[in-house]
Amino acid sequence: MDGLRDFVADFLEREGAAVEPVESEGLEVLAPESIRAAMGWPELARLGFGGAVPSGAIAIGLEGDWLDRFGTLIGERGRFAERQLAAPDSVAPPSNPERVLEHALELQNAIWRLEDVKSAWTSCLLLAFRYTAIADEKREGLVRVGFNQDTGAVLGGDLLGRLLTLLTDTADWQMPDADTRRAAGPGFDATTLTARVVPLVRHHVQRDLEPFLKSTRRRLDRDRARIHAYHDDLRRAALMKLAALESAGGEKAEADRKREALRVAAIEREYGAKLDDLRHNYALRVTIEWAQGLRLFAPVQRYTVLIRRRKGERRIHIDWHPALRMIESTPTDHGAGVERARLVCDDRLHLTEPSGQAACLACGKDWCRACHAACPRCGLVA
Repeated sequence: MDGLRDFVADFLEREGAAVEPVESEGLEVLAPESIRAAMGWPELARLGFGGAVPSGAIAIGLEGDWLDRFGTLIGERGRFAERQLAAPDSVAPPSNPERVLEHALELQNAIWRLEDVKSAWTSCLLLAFRYTAIADEKREGLVRVGFNQDTGAVLGGDLLGRLLTLLTDTADWQMPDADTRRAAGPGFDATTLTARVVPLVRHHVQRDLEPFLKSTRRRLDRDRARIHAYHDDLRRAALMKLAALESAGGEKAEADRKREALRVAAIEREYGAKLDDLRHNYALRVTIEWAQGLRLFAPVQRYTVLIRRRKGERRIHIDWHPALRMIESTPTDHGAGVERARLVCDDRLHLTEPSGQAACLACGKDWCRACHAACPRCGLVA
């Protein structure tokens, strides 16, 4: 709990409280009115962190609503920031750029040629999203996504992980200067940002929820089988009694037949109601909300690459990051951009993942999802 204790101590001091460490995992806090009102503490409070909380101390942990209370105090502060990475002096650019590009570029239906290499500044957007999934149980998580706003590349996999580690390990927080801002460019507009963020966040949330969904389906199948077996036994017993009464005559037999028929109908209604309850209890509801963002200005080696497809050609940029010694993935014009392979469309030379130019499910025509929102032959929406 040392991390949580250090966070609470630093935050409370920034809010004007007097904080004094006590014992091994405790804090004594002289809190101003704003903190007392938000946290429900007395003016002089002793806080305990960890398993053994001292007598008279308020237990602070990740459970309960403590994080929500701290979040109320923080408000919107710290949700978005800007930072500039210093250019590393000891890292030389790759001596063989073509070989580096071979690890990033996988064009399945086009060829490429390196045209230019130069030093540049780029603007990377790093975003964190919190999701909550509720079915019969609840699952929460955090996904992080990143983009190079100049090249359009998705920052994913090892590159994003190493970048986040670098930012965590680098204590010096340097604000971007005016020259760097101009060199990096304006970044995404709102429309482009939405179009890029939505499929990528959806992909990561679905991937994170796969184990949760599998366990939910197992529980649903188990409960559905149990309910079916119970009601099937009841219905079979009622049908057997009804069959035995088929040949009987008299008013009593007729009354018994009606009673058993009503019992069968009641069992079937109850079975349908139980299935409706299961559908309601296991219905998946997922909410995703933006948590935090960072615009990072980073020095790069920018490769200008000429792509040729049949008689058409276009130029793209791919950045190599000296601070990470890694190259980005190929930019994409459609989809999440998490796969390595790209296809180039014939009409406008859009770069997409293979699924972005797959055949139409209705008519079988191959078409580019970056060019058209629906199949140009049959009109089926992707």
